[in-house]
Formats: sequence, C-alpha cells, structure tokens
Amino acid sequence: MTPRSRLTLKTIALLLVATNLFPGTALVLAQQSTPEHVDLAVLHEIKTQAFQHSQVMDHLFYLSEVYGPRVTDSANYRAAGEWAVKRLESYGLKNVHLEKWGPFGDGWQIKRFSAHLIDPAYAPLIGFPLAWSPSTNGPVTGEATLAPIHSEADFAKYKGKLKGKIVLIADPKVVLMHTEIEARRLTDEEIEARTKVPDPSRLGGFGPPARAGAPAPVVLDREAALRLRNATNKFLHDEGALVVLNYGTNGDGGTVFATFGGSQDPKDPTPPPMAAITPEHYNRICRLLAKGITPKLEFDIKTEYYKDNQYSFNVVGEIPGTTKADEVVMLGGHFDSWQGGTGATDNGTGSSVAMEAVRILTSLHKPMARTVRIALWGGEEEGLLGSKYYVQEHFAPRDTMKQTAEYSKLDAYFNDDGGSGRFRGISAGGNDETKAIFEAWIAPIKDLEITTVIGGTAAPTLQPGGTDSTSFSWIGLPGFGFMQDPLEYGSRTHHSNMDLYDRVQVGDVMQGSAVEAWFAYNAATRPEMLPRLDTPKPLTK
Repeated sequence: MTPRSRLTLKTIALLLVATNLFPGTALVLAQQSTPEHVDLAVLHEIKTQAFQHSQVMDHLFYLSEVYGPRVTDSANYRAAGEWAVKRLESYGLKNVHLEKWGPFGDGWQIKRFSAHLIDPAYAPLIGFPLAWSPSTNGPVTGEATLAPIHSEADFAKYKGKLKGKIVLIADPKVVLMHTEIEARRLTDEEIEARTKVPDPSRLGGFGPPARAGAPAPVVLDREAALRLRNATNKFLHDEGALVVLNYGTNGDGGTVFATFGGSQDPKDPTPPPMAAITPEHYNRICRLLAKGITPKLEFDIKTEYYKDNQYSFNVVGEIPGTTKADEVVMLGGHFDSWQGGTGATDNGTGSSVAMEAVRILTSLHKPMARTVRIALWGGEEEGLLGSKYYVQEHFAPRDTMKQTAEYSKLDAYFNDDGGSGRFRGISAGGNDETKAIFEAWIAPIKDLEITTVIGGTAAPTLQPGGTDSTSFSWIGLPGFGFMQDPLEYGSRTHHSNMDLYDRVQVGDVMQGSAVEAWFAYNAATRPEMLPRLDTPKPLTK
C-alpha cells in the first residue's frame, strides 16, 4: 500500500466519523482534502529564472535610461513602444503589436531646461517644465512677481500687471524639517491591519441615511479643476506672462513633484512656458519680493509638441494557449510616465516586471491551457485612458454593458503599479472564493515575503481610479492589484525628478517578477476560470 493510498483511506475514515458525530462538517473536510493544485516543480523553475537568470533590470535600463521619460505619445514613448515590441517578439510572444486607442491629443516632450536666479546674486534653480507647456524660444530674462491664483476671482487683482514677468502663482510653501524615515517597508502589523474591515457601512450601500442637517461630503470636482486650469492658462497667456512658476504638488530638498501645466487637448488654451522649482528656491524669490527686492530670473526652456497623430497605443502581445486558447489571462502595468524623472518606479518597474514575467513563462516550455496576454498601457497618468479604452472596446462599454464575445473569456488581469517595492499581498476584489484560491497560490512562496490576501470583503468599483486594474473591475471583470512595500514611492519618486533608475530595489523587482509569473501560470493552467462577482448594470436608463 502506497503512502498516497493510506492517506486516502484515512481521509475517508475521517469523513465517515465526522458525518456520524458532527453532521455538516463532512463537506468542509472534503473541501480541505482537495486543495487548489499547485505545481511546485514549475515554481522551482520560475524562481530559478527570476533569481538566477533575471533580465528585469535590463528591461528597466532601456525603459528608464534609454527611453525615459515616456510622456504619453511623446517621441520617447513611441520609441519605447517599438523597442518593447521587438523584445517581446524575441521571447517568442505572438501577435505583438501597438494597439491604437484614442483620440488622445498632442504628444509632448522636454528638449532642454535651464533656470537661474540672476540678481541680486546668482544661483542655479532646480526644477523642470510642466507637461504641455511651450518653449521660451531661447533664453529669456524677466523680473519676478508674486501673483497667487486660487480662483478666477483673483484674475482682476493682476490684470495688466503680468506682461513680461516671471509669475509665481502659488503662495510660499512652509518647509518643515524631516524627522521620520522616508523609505520603509510594511510591518507585519500593517499588513494584518489591511485584512480587516472595521466598518462595513463604509463599503457602500450600507448604513443609515445621512443625519438631517449634516454637511454634505466634500467631493473633489475634477471638471471644475480642469475648468480653472484652462481659465488660468488663458488669462496668463493673454496677460503676456513670460514664464509661470510653482513648486509642484509635494517635496522639498531638491525633489520636485509636478506633472502637467497645459493640456494634451489641442482645443484647450495654451499657457505660457511653465515650470516647477524646488520650494526652497521658490521661497527665496518670495522672501526677496517681500523685502522690496525684485529678483531677475533667466529661463531657457525647449519643448516639443507632436500634433501629427492624435491617437496613442498600448503594447500588447501573447503567449498562445493550448486547449483553452480562447480564454485569456492578462498581466501588465502602465507604460507611460511623467517628465521630471525617467519613469523608473512609475511605472518602469511595473512594465519591466510584466515583461520579465512573460519571459519567464516562455522559458519554462510548459504548455498553458489559456492564452497569457501582456498589456502595457498608455495614458494612465491622464486618467487610465489606455486601459479604459481597451476594456470597453474588447469586453463591454460601461454605459450599456453590452458584452462582446471576449467578455466571458477574460479570466483575470494582474496589475503592477506600486513602485519598486516587493509584493506583500494581493487584493481579492471582494470575492471570497478568489481569496481562498490566492491563499493557496501564496502558501508555497511565503518565504518571498508575500503572505496575505486582502479585500475579501470590499466595495465594488464604481468608477476607475488609481491604477489600471480598476478599469477591469469597473466592468465586472476580475482585475487584481498587488500590495507592495511603499519604500520611497510617496516620499521621493512618485511623479518627481527623482523617479530614477537608482531608486529601484533590484531584489524587489526580481521577487515581483517571480510572483507575477507564478500567479499568471496558475491562472492559465487551472481547470476552471477564476470565479466572478455579479456583472454591473448598465449606466444608461
């Protein structure tokens, strides 16, 4: 009698005892006796490729050092897309192509930037141009003036006073001393806390109505913010501002967090040349003005607009499946970045990890029943544009939810967009069945420090936001994001001039590549597709 046979008989005996002594428990024991199958031999091969033959940092070298930054539809972005196609084809992927979506609008790219305080004493200024703002057409020198603009009501205060000026449009920033470590990993306690749901009423659709007389919740109106941006840009342009300055959205000490100043939509007003500089330099100019000293500044900004093609693209390729080739497992991350750095951690790492995951899978030479498809998204930074277009074109428009033939064939999408940090968990998207499956997949790789499945109880995705996996869950498809160590993402690299190759932790992206390949392999070879939640109802009446 083999050990496997003895175990089987023992299990049967236990089931019989449980049925007689504790009715209702036999089903549970039966379920536990047939756990989710995992192939540990394949896992060993995945880890060998990921840790002994890794190419993930080579992918990142090209995306960050050669082609970064990759503002959507810029020349760099397009060159990076062509490179990615060739690299994926070299690994044996099929149907690799640049899949058009849009219209997006104008592409835009930095070509040159220099900034200087000229008077009363020389100093170089740290910063970079804001996206979709124009060139100075050579070096320009002008006097600084402080003109904070908070609403259109402020326009009247500055009308007729800004022509030929370097205009500072934000109030001085209070710069605080840093007293805490800025780079960190999640503690075990923090990971455990993320598995808890202390107040289910906050998940949506629960709880009592709002108390009479209670103030309405404040909702950020994106459309209102865009209207103010366009009105401000038109006002500054019409007033003849020479250059417009702010200090971005976060950061100090030479780390500048900033994104766009103008718009990719050619119908929107074009602003004057715009830049963000580190707040210490910005505040110095403000202090001089407050003392009655008018600083002189010099800027030389060269940018390029790309107006010949208003459409952008996603990078897509496949490892064809065998017995269930029409069913698809997807993985990816966004391919575009902002212009301050080189887009190394946002999201060169996510794109590189996805590319490495499919390279690992092709190296196994193991047949997978389902097709594995990589997608590297464009336009994420402008509002998940590439992935939203893709899911509505391939699967279902969100307004009607009229499903295509592909809708029922999408098994899962796995997304990486959390910077350089290693994978510590994954969200189950509110699906308890999926949670149990993912826990089985994680069990043999806990030594890699991915330990947890969060989101067993979670609200539905009412609108896309944050990252591209929500474009899938928004239309009722299984879209999953990995939970990662934060490292320096929020404190140094996210949308900043320090989003550079040196901030990437090599061991972390190697780990992420192994985990993502493992999840994709299990999904692609599992007998059944992953379970789904209810399909959302159409938005139209």
